[in-house]
Amino acid sequence: MKKIISILLVVVLSLPVLAGCKGEEAKTEGSTAGQEERVLRIAAQPYPLYTPVYVAYEKGYLKEELDKVGVSFDWQEFQSGPLVNEAVAAGEADMGFMADLPAILAKSTGQPIEIVSNVAYGEKGLAVLVKSDSSIKSVAELKGKKVAYATGSYAQHLLALLLDQEGLSLDDVESINLGAGDQPAALANGEVDAIVIWEQYISKLTSDGTAKVLADGTGIKRGNMVTYFLTDYAKANPDVVEAYIKALNRADELLASDPDEAAKLTAEDFGVDTELMRKIIDNFSYSTELTAEDIEEITKVKDFSLEAGIIASDVDMNQFINTQYLEAVKNEEK
Repeated sequence: MKKIISILLVVVLSLPVLAGCKGEEAKTEGSTAGQEERVLRIAAQPYPLYTPVYVAYEKGYLKEELDKVGVSFDWQEFQSGPLVNEAVAAGEADMGFMADLPAILAKSTGQPIEIVSNVAYGEKGLAVLVKSDSSIKSVAELKGKKVAYATGSYAQHLLALLLDQEGLSLDDVESINLGAGDQPAALANGEVDAIVIWEQYISKLTSDGTAKVLADGTGIKRGNMVTYFLTDYAKANPDVVEAYIKALNRADELLASDPDEAAKLTAEDFGVDTELMRKIIDNFSYSTELTAEDIEEITKVKDFSLEAGIIASDVDMNQFINTQYLEAVKNEEK
């Protein structure tokens, strides 16, 4: 009996330890006994806005680059940027990727975070939708109507910008706080008059005839998706931040050279077929680089949000956007 128990213990202890909902190994290849294991806890969002991160995951780039610096990762998925912020604030994640506004909101409330890279941008990746048979023909006609969006998301910023162009504000519509996953049913059932939503929902709802685009971000909102890290984590683990950026750079190269493969890799992650995913990919530009244009756009979002009362405290952009990790990767790859 003792011999059987000993064998069972050996078998159990030899099994890999799993972390995250996608089952990544928590133990890092090459780690030695007695060394403290490093783990990167990633707060993810399953939307095509972040296709490079999902390509990096599905293709194995993320694991490969993190393995090189002796780090495992834990992957958790959330349905919006504000929910990612909550996880980071609660000490459950070290980093997140999200749209510009929720990142700014987190920083304005005092969260010790910094943007370390861009992920993507796309003016058509966010839109106001109404039912396909709706009588609403313009943003101005949303006055007094029920409009659903995720409060604190970049959808709120687009709506505020569109209303501002018509001499209106968020106070002129009846705002309904709904997550992206709940908005399609609310629109289809007539519970709301319009929704402000992002991809993959835009393409799904317009292609199946449920909805039509009333307005998108074209000419009004660049729609930057960014990655932020806890500042202390990044300072203590610069090699981890750089490994993450390298993984995304490899994903960006695949998206540029073989978007068909990228679509096949990620379609299931976003609940769409490969053909629709291939079309969605064309609605975005993918790059980790934070250009002067990107920084200017993110700053504009911050300024507008402060003026409109979406955020209560100003944000020092010099303390918020840190390009040193991007520069380190660029110098290494020269």
